[in-house]
Amino acid sequence: MTKYLALAVETSYWKPHENYLYKITEALRGKLLDGDFVVVSEKAISIATGHIVDEALVEPSRNAKFIAGVWMRVVWGYGLGVLCGFGVRLLRRLRAYPAESGSRHKQVALERTGLLNALLFGSEGGIDGSNLAYCYVSLPLGNVEEFAQRIRQRIQEELGRDVCVVIADTDKTFRFGNFYFTPRPNPMRGIHSLGGVVGYVLGRGLGLKRGSTPLAVVGRRCVLAGEALTVTNIADRVRGVGSGATVWDMASRFGVAVDGVSWEMLASVSHKPLVIVRKKAC
Repeated sequence: MTKYLALAVETSYWKPHENYLYKITEALRGKLLDGDFVVVSEKAISIATGHIVDEALVEPSRNAKFIAGVWMRVVWGYGLGVLCGFGVRLLRRLRAYPAESGSRHKQVALERTGLLNALLFGSEGGIDGSNLAYCYVSLPLGNVEEFAQRIRQRIQEELGRDVCVVIADTDKTFRFGNFYFTPRPNPMRGIHSLGGVVGYVLGRGLGLKRGSTPLAVVGRRCVLAGEALTVTNIADRVRGVGSGATVWDMASRFGVAVDGVSWEMLASVSHKPLVIVRKKAC
């Protein structure tokens, strides 16, 4: 079995319109070897490149209000949440899902990722509000492979290292034998996107092994889904959750409402959007 070493690399918080390529190369300078995996958080890139939406400006539809007021509180809070094995704290939060701000969030999910993803309990198709200020949420990147290519090229030019760049999201990928599937749209080749809420409930309900999702892998021709998942799972474990794994955790950490977290609060927390994963020499 291949063994790996991993190093989470701390950087300052990447605010909107930051030069993320500069941030990456400066943070990795002197730390890389040829052949390393560099795992980059999709959310960090989304924020830095302005792929965000201010949900305070969104007008929810009747469908979005139904999803927030009934589907989330009743179906997830008492039915699907129990089936998926959620803990007591999360179930309580779902049963008290905020009607107003939740409706705006679900409207964004409906418009950006469609109904099956909007029906998820969180991270709907890659939309995420954790580690973001006020009412902002990050959106999934469009052509993720282009971002990975750009990062790899900059590392080659600035640092002189030939690495494999992996862009990953914490949305879950499930494994059924040699078949990998995720509710998240547009994962890497070899992982199948399966029906938003349908895929998530199926994976959790069956108790399948799960881990974070590689969206793009650039730099090695023969990296298959299984190895990519191993690398992103290692990265996920060593990176931590920044200001919090969910918007509720983030707000609790700072002692404010879910829409009361500021950019300054986020900047005060340790962030590790980059992880170096290296195969261990035998």
